[in-house]
Amino acid sequence: MKRRTAYIWMGTIVGLSVVLFAAIYFLNLGQEVDKAANNVKGGEPNFSYFIQGDFKSPLDKPMDVSKIGEYVYVTDTNNKQVQVFDTSGTPIFKFGKEGEGEGEFKFPYGITGDKDGNVYVADLYNGKISIFSKKGKFIKYFEEKDSTAPAITSPAGLRIFDDKLYVTDIESKKVIVFNLEGKKLLEISSASSKEDVFNAPNAITIDDDENIYISDSGNLRVVVFDKKGKFTRIINGNKDAKGESKFVNPRGLAVDSKGTLYLIDNMTHFVYGFDKKGEQVYQFGGLGSENDQFFLPNGLFIDEKSQFYITDTFNQRVAVYF
Repeated sequence: MKRRTAYIWMGTIVGLSVVLFAAIYFLNLGQEVDKAANNVKGGEPNFSYFIQGDFKSPLDKPMDVSKIGEYVYVTDTNNKQVQVFDTSGTPIFKFGKEGEGEGEFKFPYGITGDKDGNVYVADLYNGKISIFSKKGKFIKYFEEKDSTAPAITSPAGLRIFDDKLYVTDIESKKVIVFNLEGKKLLEISSASSKEDVFNAPNAITIDDDENIYISDSGNLRVVVFDKKGKFTRIINGNKDAKGESKFVNPRGLAVDSKGTLYLIDNMTHFVYGFDKKGEQVYQFGGLGSENDQFFLPNGLFIDEKSQFYITDTFNQRVAVYF
């Protein structure tokens, strides 16, 4: 029942977004696009192309994306599968089908890869993390070690950094860090105090200093911790994080090589950039279906060449920026 409650909450957010569609379109939530910030190439990333799948297998509600090795892997959530593309957007293969068995999905969500090219997929509804080869062959479920009760119940965001698997768990409202053998290294469930608990933590990313960034979606903020799990600050779109949050359902996160944090705000349809002090320096997007617009974007990945991959969920595509 608790799990279903968590999923109903997510569904409610989507439903509310449809109601707000017209208002956001005309009012744009009172926000002006800031062109002054710089990414790793010295300016606003430029739209390049869409990844949409082929005629027979178009993407349907793509939720997350990662470049693993030479290919781009997308959780094609409504189709209960993962679609794989080359870096020009050409479909290569796909794997997975609906079900609860090995290699099957009910709600494939977060996706990441290790240095060997193995693919980790979080199934929010099955409550499991499946590991596949780079060619899509099921290997095993990710297994937790030394645990009498599973720490993971509803995995959402996944990232691997320095041979550690970072997992957000929506139902249990916590973030868990494991080594790749399944030993739990760290668990975080609150921010500035024990009472300041997470509410539907969603995406996660890590910078080169191993600082941990969590999109605390239900609390309309990003929470930052050091590598030992010590709280450092909150980012909510305001200077020094003072005042009411400017975010409406923050989701995907990524950090570029300059240390700029990029955040997808799902219901404003914008991507924001923040410097190392947590101050906003950048913004692009907005509601629509044109090249530089989104409709409920969700997942974000920045590769080693500073290419942005954004799952434009309700436009049924992945937008690629350079």
